[in-house]
Amino acid sequence: MKAAVRDRYGPPQVVGITEVPMPVTRKGEVLVRVQAAALTAADARIRAARFPRGFAPFARLAFGVRRPRNKVLGSCFSGTVHSVGEGVAAFAPGDEVCGTTGISMGAHAQYLRVPAGRILSKPTAVHHRDAAGMLFGGTTALHYLRDKASLASGAKVLVNGASGAVGTNAVQLAAYLGGTVTGVTSTGNMDLVSALGARHVIDYTCTALGEIAERFDIVLDTVGNINPSAGRTLLAHNGVLLLAVANLRETVTAHGNVKVGPAPERVADMGTLLELMVNGHLVSVTDRVFDLADIVQAHERVDSGRKVGNVIITPAGD
Repeated sequence: MKAAVRDRYGPPQVVGITEVPMPVTRKGEVLVRVQAAALTAADARIRAARFPRGFAPFARLAFGVRRPRNKVLGSCFSGTVHSVGEGVAAFAPGDEVCGTTGISMGAHAQYLRVPAGRILSKPTAVHHRDAAGMLFGGTTALHYLRDKASLASGAKVLVNGASGAVGTNAVQLAAYLGGTVTGVTSTGNMDLVSALGARHVIDYTCTALGEIAERFDIVLDTVGNINPSAGRTLLAHNGVLLLAVANLRETVTAHGNVKVGPAPERVADMGTLLELMVNGHLVSVTDRVFDLADIVQAHERVDSGRKVGNVIITPAGD
């Protein structure tokens, strides 16, 4: 099978398409023919070993000190079950599924071996590309807004980076949960953010965050350019600051109304998001779709910092 393989850290050009052996399922695993996989900002950071300040030593231990331990990136995918391992009764060949792989990655390939407990059935009404694109940003946005901030109806919510993978989901989820949303984005994406449910949209090229006079019950930073000190000035009384991208110092010192940390990859949360998509309450925003053969260009698009929503990879020939 074909896979996007890299044997060192570096720019997009370190990733190349290579023939690799087909995975063999073990007990409790499922072999999925990948129809679509997201290429996320996290994938790009891992590829380049470009981690938030202070996290590099720990990340290198997890992903490989001198060279990548797992050579195939990609953790969010959607596809069709090809075969199942011993003990798997919930899925059968031909089932459409989606899920995440966690730190093991491997989704930027034609086939992927994954534990059965990490996948769920994909509704027919949801396209593979939309399912794969929703998982990363959707689970992060849901965890921060619902679980960390306990967003209640009527809350004023500021989403910084409202046109990214996390931001596009956060705007929609905050509005669905009853929040009054203000999105911060660039000029060209203002109409999109408004269409996703933001009551107000701020163009950061014209208005700096420090110039915003309104105060919010929840501030979600998906970009990494709001520090705790600056973020607190945007909060109303008893407001909560959510830093989806935080450096080591911010992570260690976070307390009180500053919330940080990775979002768990829970199948139940993915099911919630899929249901919202089926019912028309959530859409997955796709920037561009690339064939697996064009993996370098896909990485370049993510590195550009100009992607809107998700970059999606499809296997060659699909």
